[in-house]
Amino acid sequence: MNEITLHKICAELVSVLIGQKFGKVFLLSRFQTAIDFRLHDSQYLFISIEPSAPRIYLIKRRLRDLEKQSKNNTPFILFLRKRLGNAVLQAIKKIENERIIRFSFLAYDELGQAGDYSLVVQLTGRSANLFLLDKNDFILDASRENSGAGQEIGDKYAPPLRVKKIQEEKKERKEEGEIFPQGKFANLSEALDHHFLNKEAEKIFQAKASSARSRLNQELAKNEKLVKKLNQDLENHGDPAKWKHFGDLILANLATAERDGDKVFVTDFFDENTPTIEIKIEENLSLTEVAEKFFKRYTKARNAQTEISKRLEMTNRKIDNLRLQKDRLEAAITEEDESFLSDFLGEKPEKLAAKSKEKQNENFKGARNYKSSEGFEILVGKGSKDNDFLTFRIAKSSDLWMHAADYPGSHVVVKNPNRQEIPQKTLLEAAQIAAFFSHAREQPKVAVHYTQKKFVNKPKGSNAGLVSLASFKTILVEPKIVNNEK
Repeated sequence: MNEITLHKICAELVSVLIGQKFGKVFLLSRFQTAIDFRLHDSQYLFISIEPSAPRIYLIKRRLRDLEKQSKNNTPFILFLRKRLGNAVLQAIKKIENERIIRFSFLAYDELGQAGDYSLVVQLTGRSANLFLLDKNDFILDASRENSGAGQEIGDKYAPPLRVKKIQEEKKERKEEGEIFPQGKFANLSEALDHHFLNKEAEKIFQAKASSARSRLNQELAKNEKLVKKLNQDLENHGDPAKWKHFGDLILANLATAERDGDKVFVTDFFDENTPTIEIKIEENLSLTEVAEKFFKRYTKARNAQTEISKRLEMTNRKIDNLRLQKDRLEAAITEEDESFLSDFLGEKPEKLAAKSKEKQNENFKGARNYKSSEGFEILVGKGSKDNDFLTFRIAKSSDLWMHAADYPGSHVVVKNPNRQEIPQKTLLEAAQIAAFFSHAREQPKVAVHYTQKKFVNKPKGSNAGLVSLASFKTILVEPKIVNNEK
């Protein structure tokens, strides 16, 4: 927050907080705090001393949400509550030319004696902090451990020394006159809260995306490494036919073979030209023992080839599946499908109050709703989790189900309550919608699979949105959307 934005926030806080009593403190994270000043409309003072984004403004939250988010109180929070509990806020002042706001309180101790305290909110990047000062401006406690003159407990408070790079100073001067845009919001606090909530959500989403990518890439790398190792093992065992051939040749040439150290020369009776070939052997073994050793190598290589080939086939199938998952993951990240990421990472959804199945279906908001030219309702899933709910909770067995072939996309359901045959025009329109809401949208023609919902199954343990079809037909259509969304 730059100084001009902080000036306006100060004005908002003065108009709302002066004269209010200091109430409960909620520690939302290591750097984020919400303070209850007993305001109407569930408003709380929010303070963040996160070095990358220090800020202060009013927020609107439900009390139970703050209590649920709250962490265990730190010694600083406990000390703050002890000294400022029920203290009356007398003044709010921004320190000139500094991103620092001072809250002055009048508090009473257990004996009823008045005392003056100040809560200093220092929004200065890496040195951002909260300080509780006594009436003489000496620091009683701090949220974080800071170093430097006027920044340590027991010191008389002073703003941190400015040690900045020239580029940072230029940037700050450039932004000096740029106030944060309020836009459509009722006040600047609402605009700031909306902005930072979105940034936090994006940060969480990107962290999930990075974690999912990392997990998938690690699994893919592990299996690709296994394929290389299996191929190397196969190569090390050699060609079983070669070892058998050598063993047969040595037995066929027992009487005529010529030895020269670790080499034996034999006639290849299995070749129509009967050439003489050289075979490398161990010097201290008889030819019979050499032949037996080649036959053992043959058996071992043959068995290894069978087993390793099976493992290679299985591992390559797994790699193909992982690459398909990677494509789906990238599609979900592009579509900002957080439910897919949560399912992929195995995160448990928050428990919701119990509702009847009919109520859930009635309130389902995860599908776009269209109507065909012939009056059939067409539902289109918005995300992976919505696709699952639409297919396995909303759709009936006689409804028509569709999905673009070989591309990530939405599940499409044509409702068929009267169990009649779906007209060709409705089939075409629904298929065009399925093609449009897929990653094949830019293609001139797209293959779309369709079948009755009763032929759609959910593979055990599969990710959200992934299904298998027991039976289906395919139609080729142009990606297109009918112009009658409900």
